[in-house]
Amino acid sequence: MAIRWNYLSTTCSLPGTHGRHESSHQQRFLAPPRRANPHHPLTPTAVPSSNARQLIESGAIQPILPREAVSAVVDGGYMMLDIRPEWEREKARVAGSLHVPLFVEDRDNGPLTLLKKWVHFGYIGLWTGQNFTTLNSHFVEQVDAVVPDKDARILVACGEGLRSMMAVSKLYDHGYRNLGWLAGGFNRSKDSDFPDVEGAEKLQYATIGGASYFFLQLLILLQAVGKE
Repeated sequence: MAIRWNYLSTTCSLPGTHGRHESSHQQRFLAPPRRANPHHPLTPTAVPSSNARQLIESGAIQPILPREAVSAVVDGGYMMLDIRPEWEREKARVAGSLHVPLFVEDRDNGPLTLLKKWVHFGYIGLWTGQNFTTLNSHFVEQVDAVVPDKDARILVACGEGLRSMMAVSKLYDHGYRNLGWLAGGFNRSKDSDFPDVEGAEKLQYATIGGASYFFLQLLILLQAVGKE
């Protein structure tokens, strides 16, 4: 499957703006201006690595669209590995999926980190509701614990497809050779793609929080009224 890399956008931190029926003006409305933050996975610095792209383009890692994911699990023998942080997974998750977060909340309270957290809150956290995160240094070891078989088929998924690209690259380097990548992430999915979802939110909206969540609900309401 050919992958259009511009299919992945740094506005992917707002799942409601991807892969559904929202209009282009709604997408622009939901996406706030942001500055790069190397500690946060959903900033313009979180672009797919060339290594991950090469692995996908070469066929070493299999790209799987959201509409193909259930079939890949049921018929293809894949197990789904959700690498989103805990607060996103709590909102919505595919039933039966495994969970090892690639990014975790940064609990360091040193002066420099506190300053970074304050800047993050002002530019990103207040709008998206995302916590200030850091790379999970035990990610590979934790995956090893839940999937010790390096020949197992693992479909790695996140909200927008960027973090999962980082994850598949790490797992490939660690010896996993039957990896799938959920192209575009859960944000690009439709309700019918994953019929068995747990949690209070739609899977597509699990990344949305903060002020943008209330704007999203307002837009959904206005769209519903407009259809009546």
